[in-house]
Amino acid sequence: MLPGPVGRPLVIGHRGASGYRPEHTEAAYRLAFALGADAVEPDLVSTRDGVLVLRHENEISGTTDVASRSEFASRRTTREVDGRELTGWFTEDFTWAELSTLRATERLGGIRQHSATFDGRYPVIRFRDLLALLDEAADEQGRDIRLVAEFKHATHFAALGLPIDELFAGELSAAGWGRGDDRLVSESFEPTLLDRLRHAGIRGSRVLLLEDRGGPFDLASAGDGSAARTYDSYATQAGLLALAGAVDGVSVGKARLVGGPASTTDVAGAARRVRPGAPLRGAELVDAAHGAGLAVFTWTLRPENRFLAPPHRRGAARSAWGDWLGEFTRIMDAGVDGVFLDHPDLGIEAREVFARG
Repeated sequence: MLPGPVGRPLVIGHRGASGYRPEHTEAAYRLAFALGADAVEPDLVSTRDGVLVLRHENEISGTTDVASRSEFASRRTTREVDGRELTGWFTEDFTWAELSTLRATERLGGIRQHSATFDGRYPVIRFRDLLALLDEAADEQGRDIRLVAEFKHATHFAALGLPIDELFAGELSAAGWGRGDDRLVSESFEPTLLDRLRHAGIRGSRVLLLEDRGGPFDLASAGDGSAARTYDSYATQAGLLALAGAVDGVSVGKARLVGGPASTTDVAGAARRVRPGAPLRGAELVDAAHGAGLAVFTWTLRPENRFLAPPHRRGAARSAWGDWLGEFTRIMDAGVDGVFLDHPDLGIEAREVFARG
């Protein structure tokens, strides 16, 4: 699943070093490389003219200055995305030439005021720009930095005539990455997108993302009886075994690892009573996935109290850093193969502490 001489777990810079700079900017990715990230994770969405750009979502009012740009005021609209009604500005309503004039803003400005001081400094960038940065970093650092590409709203974009899997293949080829290699991990909440990548001959690993609730939108909209499939159903012993061969791993929200009312065994090893067929959690989930030949990633590890489990919070301020090291090493103790972090240097430090025991 994860060939090559890299430590475990893999430290993945979530949208770059997004704890220090606005996410998905060149500055955030360059900083992630400098801080020692083993991999970086971009979110891929499309423009109207079929250019893949890096944004958390296709609705961009929270991550760019588009709302302040009078020339784009008329683009504000309401539409349904994956069954949810959203109002704002959407990448599919802009050409790349138009999007390139926008500037990034900190999505979590209330929590990360330092990062918010960089609002307006950096432009939106394309997927092809990140591929060039990765090649440049490999030359400068003498090491390959892996790419964990997340496909956002594939069914939505396909309905607009913007199949992001096909656009992705084209971008890889144009950048000299062929059809992928061991550096590449492709991940999605939609299993049919991962199937299409496999059939298209895109190399690298494929990882199914499992939300904490709900189910894959591609299955819900297929009309073939698969709409009832939930993410929880994949997180069972039977569900993980059924994924073997179809994908190379699963990626779960950290809530599935740090306990909860349905937990069987949390990452501290404490046994819990659970109903038969309920989704697995904690170390038992990781062990079952490994038993099925699947790697396990988890997201997103963050040091602020706002995002830490209650036992690891310190003080009342949501933006203050709590016992992040305790939570991060606790999660690593579950045996995960990769962790997504907004602060890659903290992941490196936690991994070193964990390795020392």
